[in-house]
Amino acid sequence: MIMLNIKAVAAALALAVAMPAAAFAVGSETDQTQPPAKTETSTKCKDGEVWDKDKKKCVNPKKSSLDDDTLYQAARELAYVGQYNSALKVLSAMKNQNEARVLNYKGYANRKAGNVKLGMNYYQQALAKDPNFILARSYMGMAYVEQGNMKEANKQLHEIRERGGRNTWAYTALKQTIASKTRY
Repeated sequence: MIMLNIKAVAAALALAVAMPAAAFAVGSETDQTQPPAKTETSTKCKDGEVWDKDKKKCVNPKKSSLDDDTLYQAARELAYVGQYNSALKVLSAMKNQNEARVLNYKGYANRKAGNVKLGMNYYQQALAKDPNFILARSYMGMAYVEQGNMKEANKQLHEIRERGGRNTWAYTALKQTIASKTRY
């Protein structure tokens, strides 16, 4: 048992050394793949509100003057801390609902909330907008793993690699999910 843990730690360290931190930031999709830092949005705000730094209070995203990038970052944060319905509310306040990044996180939040079919639909829409959006491919592959569809998960892994994403978090996370057959 101890030997297995040492091997796991050694493998993780080898991966970290082999892949510089910059490689984990996915290129063309203008999205960070590392979990966002917690802010007042996820620690103080309730029911889909977003922290407005200028006003120093939680605001309704639909009635705020916050730009799409700020709303997007807030939605990512909420999704990563498990506040999926709040993330969806914030995403719905963004002006451009047809951006691949918005569709991808609608997919992620819906999938994680248990609406896998709807989540998959959003991933497909994101990929129709940007076939090179490897984060959407990674999340879709993870959904396939959750469904036990390893063939489709591996297809997404192959697509990520073929699209130049081999040294990214999206590739590594999906590869590890496939290997462990666990949920992400």
